[in-house]
Amino acid sequence: QVQLVESGGGLVQAGGSLRLSCAASGRTFSNSGVGWFRQAPGKERQFVASISWSDDSTYYADSVKGRFTISRDNAKNTVYLQMNSLKPEDTAVYYCAARHTSVIVDPGMADYWGQGTQVTVSS
Repeated sequence: QVQLVESGGGLVQAGGSLRLSCAASGRTFSNSGVGWFRQAPGKERQFVASISWSDDSTYYADSVKGRFTISRDNAKNTVYLQMNSLKPEDTAVYYCAARHTSVIVDPGMADYWGQGTQVTVSS
């Protein structure tokens, strides 16, 4: 069993930056694909970014490429999402998810979810 806890959300002005953290307990991330997803009010949960457990390959949604960076620290059992040049349309609840031994790029692939952290970008 894996417990995921996100942190780092908040209110920021457009153009600003935030760094989200996803800390795992109960099992290490070292054999898991980990991803970030987001859900805005009235919309479906959508893929943002993910990182492969095997070779640290990274994947991004087109809407965040060049602005967001996903990284992992296996020693701290934590995955990060650095978000730069934030836009109002990035406003959403951001969720961390993990999948055993695979890349995760769709919400349906997740084995575990965190509780989410709110990111609000003001214009």
